[in-house]
Amino acid sequence: MIETKLRSNFAQVKLLALDVDGVLTDGGLYYTEKGEVCKKFNVKDGKGIKLIMQAGIEVAIISANDSPATNHRAQKLGITNCFIGVVDKMIVLQNLCQQLNLSLSQVAYMGDDLNDIPVLQSVGVPLTVADAIPENKAIAFILQNN
Repeated sequence: MIETKLRSNFAQVKLLALDVDGVLTDGGLYYTEKGEVCKKFNVKDGKGIKLIMQAGIEVAIISANDSPATNHRAQKLGITNCFIGVVDKMIVLQNLCQQLNLSLSQVAYMGDDLNDIPVLQSVGVPLTVADAIPENKAIAFILQNN
């Protein structure tokens, strides 16, 4: 039953929106001796994102963290919709959907923390990671890292 719903919802997806810390990274923050933050992104995620974009699905990054590393990663992957330092992710997503002429039911969103909950509750395909907070796991499809 859940697999049928998941397939049906995924078929509607025109936009994949992603949180960064804990979703596209391991959740750790690395600091240089000068205090600059570094992030560890997975090259396999990047390949998956490129394949999604090749399939005609828009990809966006929406992050509360204001990190230049995130902008660099987005540029490297060709993601033009990159929003960092976001206070209210729901407002940003609604504005992006309006700009792209999409409904929230056409969005898949992946987030792992408290500030992602309003978005997860509003989109057609809510996704989270295996080590997300329990509240997110209760309302989203959990993707396992194998």
